[in-house]
Amino acid sequence: MDYKKTYEEWLSNPYFDAATKEELKRLEGNEKEIEERFYTELEFGTAGLRGVIGAGTNRMNIYTVRKATQGLANYISGVNGQEKGVAIAFDSRRMSPEFADEAALCLAANGIKAYVFESLRPTPELSYAVRKLGCIAGINITASHNPPEYNGYKVYWEDGAQITPPHDGGIMEEVKKVTDYNTVRTMDRQAAEEKGLYVTIGKDIDDAYIEELKKQVIHPESIKEVQKDLRIVYSPLHGTGNIPARRVLKELGFEHVYVVKEQELPDGEFPTVSYPNPEAAEAFELGLKLAKEVDADLVLATDPDADRLGVYVKDTKSGEYKTLTGNMSGCLLADYVIGQTKETKGLPEDGTLIKTIVTTNMADAIAKYYNVKLIEVLTGFKFIGQQILGFETSGKGSYLFGFEESYGCLIGTHARDKDAIVATMALCEAAAYYKTKGKTLWDAMIDLYDRYGYYKDDIQAITLKGMEGLEKIQTILETLRKEPPVKVGSYDVRMVRDYKFDTVKNMSTGEVTPTGLPKSNVLYYDLSDDAWLCVRPSGTEPKVKFYYGVKGTSLEDADQKSESLGKNVLSMIDAML
Repeated sequence: MDYKKTYEEWLSNPYFDAATKEELKRLEGNEKEIEERFYTELEFGTAGLRGVIGAGTNRMNIYTVRKATQGLANYISGVNGQEKGVAIAFDSRRMSPEFADEAALCLAANGIKAYVFESLRPTPELSYAVRKLGCIAGINITASHNPPEYNGYKVYWEDGAQITPPHDGGIMEEVKKVTDYNTVRTMDRQAAEEKGLYVTIGKDIDDAYIEELKKQVIHPESIKEVQKDLRIVYSPLHGTGNIPARRVLKELGFEHVYVVKEQELPDGEFPTVSYPNPEAAEAFELGLKLAKEVDADLVLATDPDADRLGVYVKDTKSGEYKTLTGNMSGCLLADYVIGQTKETKGLPEDGTLIKTIVTTNMADAIAKYYNVKLIEVLTGFKFIGQQILGFETSGKGSYLFGFEESYGCLIGTHARDKDAIVATMALCEAAAYYKTKGKTLWDAMIDLYDRYGYYKDDIQAITLKGMEGLEKIQTILETLRKEPPVKVGSYDVRMVRDYKFDTVKNMSTGEVTPTGLPKSNVLYYDLSDDAWLCVRPSGTEPKVKFYYGVKGTSLEDADQKSESLGKNVLSMIDAML
């Protein structure tokens, strides 16, 4: 792609508006920036689009959004799904409402009805709406927890999950075929509304969604017993979670919910954090301050599109607030949901717990303890959604709980994506239940370690931007494939799983068997002493991620082993760069 030629084309083509051209004119003389914006098309991958907002083919703007939507519309027409329509939601980011409208009007111009939420809504509610409305697809305008300069475009299919094979590949191909921006269709909103092709949705879906969440409550009597005593601090981190999270907690009877005022209102600049990630300690600084003032039992924060939940819980013995990683909160909820379902009504014979390949092995121990099936899927909650669809279509398998290490889980099957609103509700319910037993959530977490083992899981990420960065990421993966390590730190490599080539190699016998999962550019190492390492390029950012886990004899031992393994992994990668 001749980036300079494309840059000139955007400056001269009357299709592009004056504001876009003005932004591009300001780049004259800045060859590096022009190259970065035009050396490639913003890639429509299996997760859709995600990128920095701005003018250019490698940026998120109304033109790249339209182009992606035209490809999606072509695919929908190709499978005769245009009569079902598409649901569209958006978050609090810059340009989110505008991008949602552009997508809707492109669909309308292609004769496909768009159901557009009247204002910002959580990702899981979009997933729910797709199925509730009987749509063929859904679009969510969000960049999740990325920094404020980013936005994104996620596509869902009619099962309510993000697109998986064969639809992801089919849609990607159709998007690639749209090479001329001038051929992308759009129309006037008023005309679209008059033709019934642009429909605004809101309260009816909100009410139905909240009712679905409330159906998941196991111990309403526990909530009633401690509703005046349990104190909850919550932050939506300037995103979409504020109204639905507070609503469901209020309707369930929780009386002391304190919202972090500085982070309450939607704001795409995310002024109180460098980036709105509930995994980051800085996201909780204001919440923890408030928690100490009101003596809160737990502190919760949802990311901007409210599909991921970060958690701190109070340890009454030390008076400190302890952070729960996504693996920890996921296991706490998995054990609560499965354990209390067993206590109250019994577990189905085909009950199943689902996790991703980079999620803690404590999940395996939980499944074994309750004698339920464990299914492992590729990274991405859509693969958990795919399993739920499989259960429904085959009539075999009962979904109990699914989660991934990146702070996402789903209780119930109302949605097919991770749902931080239902997780917020369930954690508060669990806190109420354990409080009636004289325990905190931290006490319950220690009980899990005592029962299942002291698992510790972590992640390291290396950011490598631009063309050079992409080449380095590929070099890392190729080197590891050609020369697989026999040891990582003090651990022996027992098995090597290469999901790109669907192989599992036993390092001692040389035997090779299939992974049984779809192809993905991921390497996984089963290590000695219940440790593991997984190497995976990010699907949404210029990063390569290293996930790893250990099992210790105590919390302190697990911490030490994890720190040591993390250092060994980075040293191994540094030697390749």
